[in-house]
Amino acid sequence: MNGFAEGMASLLDPTVGLCMLLGLGLGLLVGAFPGITATMAVALAAGFTLTLEPVQGLAVLLTIYVAANFGDRVPSILVNTPGTPASIATTFDGYPMAKQGRAGLALTISALGSAVGILASLVLFIAVAVPLATMANRLFGPAEMFALVVFGLTIMVSISSKSLIKGLLAGVFGLTIGAVGTYAITNDARFTLGITDMRDGFSFIAVIIGLFGIAELFDQLLTYRKSKVKPISSLGRWWPNKSEVKQMGKPMLVSGAVGLGVGLVPAAGGDIAGLIGWDRARAVSKRPQDFGKGSIEGITASDTASSATLGGSLTTTMALGVPGDSVMAVMIGSMMIWGINPGPGLFTNRPDLVVSIAGIMLIATLLSLGVSLVRMKGMVKLLDVPNHYLWATILIFCIIGTYATTNNFATVIMMLGFGVVGVVLKRTGFPAGPVVLGMLLGPLAEKELGRALLIAQGNFFDVASRPLTAAMLVLALISLVVPIVGRLRARKKAQALAAAAAAAGPVREDSDSRFSGV
Repeated sequence: MNGFAEGMASLLDPTVGLCMLLGLGLGLLVGAFPGITATMAVALAAGFTLTLEPVQGLAVLLTIYVAANFGDRVPSILVNTPGTPASIATTFDGYPMAKQGRAGLALTISALGSAVGILASLVLFIAVAVPLATMANRLFGPAEMFALVVFGLTIMVSISSKSLIKGLLAGVFGLTIGAVGTYAITNDARFTLGITDMRDGFSFIAVIIGLFGIAELFDQLLTYRKSKVKPISSLGRWWPNKSEVKQMGKPMLVSGAVGLGVGLVPAAGGDIAGLIGWDRARAVSKRPQDFGKGSIEGITASDTASSATLGGSLTTTMALGVPGDSVMAVMIGSMMIWGINPGPGLFTNRPDLVVSIAGIMLIATLLSLGVSLVRMKGMVKLLDVPNHYLWATILIFCIIGTYATTNNFATVIMMLGFGVVGVVLKRTGFPAGPVVLGMLLGPLAEKELGRALLIAQGNFFDVASRPLTAAMLVLALISLVVPIVGRLRARKKAQALAAAAAAAGPVREDSDSRFSGV
């Protein structure tokens, strides 16, 4: 039996179907509650799926990933609060449509745009992943893999924070965490402080649940203010007419292309794609003045673009072993615990698993679309659930999920400790993404560099001078320099504008226009 047949056959297992239904419910709920990200949900679920078979576990995690992209549109449209960062741009036109009595229409258009974006990204995954993995298998040795990991880390660092320095420090912190334990090549213990339990390093599950789950929970407890905005309950009609369907065509094409491109850039998530896609659709629209005021084109563009990143993120993760976003970083960690190493070798060693992953994503998208198109007035009531019930539930599951991975309460203490670290990082503007990526990819980069140096007899110049290695190291350097140059230019431009405004004198207000004397 070939890999395709084996992969499809594994999806016929009833247990896999049950796992997908579980993931579907969790993903939709996660998206519907503001403040609970898909990364947080996948990290929490990862602790409970480690005892499952790989396909079963991936069915839960990937379905949560997909369904959260549908569920997070509900609060964005009804409460003007993004369910996850990926739906930030949805609020621009979704909430105005809801205030106009077109909430049901906005939810339907959002679901259709999300489905089209994900399905298009799956086509990209099917078309690009195999050739990319084949090329990497043929051309990538230890030196090239080291350079690729470095490039992935620098991309995450450069775009995950407003401050490059904070992004770099977060990445270094992650690398430090990843270095604790036993060095793979020599089997020597390091940074363990003589503690036997630390020879295996920090528990990956404890770290990610702490940084993405407990940290978010603690932060919400510290900053919670009861919202005075009530969910819009008047949903109106649900189905778009022919004219409205026609309006959806161009923004789907434009923003879908944006999302596919952004998704292939490691660490560039749906929030960035949604904003860029919305802006590009407005630039080519015949009615740009309607954007931000309840435009069908606007909500179509934002949701298609943000969802179209999923396949690109999956491509870089599975074909190269470099996480496309923080959810995929958690996914890689779970797969490694199952004994599966994402990267070029996955397509050679486990082609059936690649087929299963694509099948799970496809089925999860169709299921999520079907549920989203049902007139779910109950989803509005979910937004009124008191937050303290939600917080207590999350805390209990975080503790149980962490403890279940090792049956050691010390792991729970570790998880709570990283929760405190996560709050400090969040409050001081340090991104958590580079920390997780550094912890995950640091040991991989170290191992590949060690192998490359052994082959080159310790000569780093021979390692770095290989054509592909040199090219990726240069790209890594560029990815760090370009944001610095961009921010310096923006600062100079702001200073120039401020100087020009000061030279022009004070602006006099007029009753007939916002500004006079212009």
